[in-house]
Amino acid sequence: MADVKIEKKSALKSPRITEKAALAAESKGMYAFNITPEATKKSVAASIKEKYKVTPLRVHLLAVPDKQVFRGKRGVRRGGRKAYVYLKKGDKIEFA
Repeated sequence: MADVKIEKKSALKSPRITEKAALAAESKGMYAFNITPEATKKSVAASIKEKYKVTPLRVHLLAVPDKQVFRGKRGVRRGGRKAYVYLKKGDKIEFA
């Protein structure tokens, strides 16, 4: 039987680019990412290591709640999950 390569899905959706995240990246070496609902700390750390070639010291996961919005009509902006990834001093992640 031919070798079947199963591609593992990344736990990261996108970097979370906000003013708060930018200040934290400069001062604390902490970066924020939007992640998939089933992601774990280990899967996030592995995805960071694979994609950005840096090893995280700590990973914190948080749930982002849904938010009611009113723009012409009533609606809901869906929440999700985010991860705060802490790197050792001197390591950086560059977003293009």
